[in-house]
Amino acid sequence: MIDLLDLYRAMCRIRAFEEAAEAAFARGLMLGALHVSIGQEAVAAGVCANLAPEDLITSTHRGHGHALAKGLDATAMMRELLGRAGGTCGGKGGSMHLADFDRGMLGANGIVPDGLTIAAGAAHALRLRGGDGVVVSFFGDGGVNRGPFLEALNWAATFGLRVLFVCEDNAFASTTRTRTLTAGPGPVARAASLGVPGEDVDGNDVLAVAEAAGRLLGEVRGGGPRFLHARTYRLKGHTANDAGAYRSAEEVAEAERDDPLRRAEAVLDARGADWRGLRHAATVEMSAVLELAASTPFPAQDAAFADVQDAGAPVA
Repeated sequence: MIDLLDLYRAMCRIRAFEEAAEAAFARGLMLGALHVSIGQEAVAAGVCANLAPEDLITSTHRGHGHALAKGLDATAMMRELLGRAGGTCGGKGGSMHLADFDRGMLGANGIVPDGLTIAAGAAHALRLRGGDGVVVSFFGDGGVNRGPFLEALNWAATFGLRVLFVCEDNAFASTTRTRTLTAGPGPVARAASLGVPGEDVDGNDVLAVAEAAGRLLGEVRGGGPRFLHARTYRLKGHTANDAGAYRSAEEVAEAERDDPLRRAEAVLDARGADWRGLRHAATVEMSAVLELAASTPFPAQDAAFADVQDAGAPVA
């Protein structure tokens, strides 16, 4: 049985990592875009709490929380964000392309929503190889309007693949409200039309997410894809440079009252659980992670040519 205190600890670590990443960006330590998942921690923590080490995930450009919840090393992740040696991808991938195959993280992805097709391919590979592993694909609500959504769900349903598609619905596709550009009754209905059963869940209730994901993953392991639509909210802008001026301060304030960490704290208080030191411990941990990563040297210049495939000269 999944313990709420463990889920809360996981969410605290994600929140603290994202805040440390924001601090690194503000200090000019990071090149490129930074997309944080502050406000969405319950989805990553609740889903990944049901996964075994051998299970696989794919993620999005907003993937730090998924990676941490899957068990990636925070220091290696921060080094990757800063482009330093010892990063999960040798400092070459940066924030949007975290990966660690040893821990089942097949990669964050800056292309929306190409993680779905990668997940379908990985699930097909697992079927061919045998075994009990499953794949979870996290993607945003804006992704339901792109071709890979159709292709991946169709392939998974056609071949009965063991994959759970998790739509992390934060209400925005970049800076546009998703509902203004999405026709029909929503993502669950679209999945059902492709033969993938699913359900809707309050994505800010970490226990509800964990229970729904656990139930659906049980069905996935029995054979066949499933779909989870988790309704949450992105408390920060699309990127670290985005002030989010396309939404009102009142809207954000209302969403902050529904913060998944606050929601969990209220339940823990009602249960008489001692949770107050966990948030501070996570902040101390990730502050140390940032300073260690910032003090790590950049990769050697000749490392730029490692991991590059040379197929030879083209055949005439």
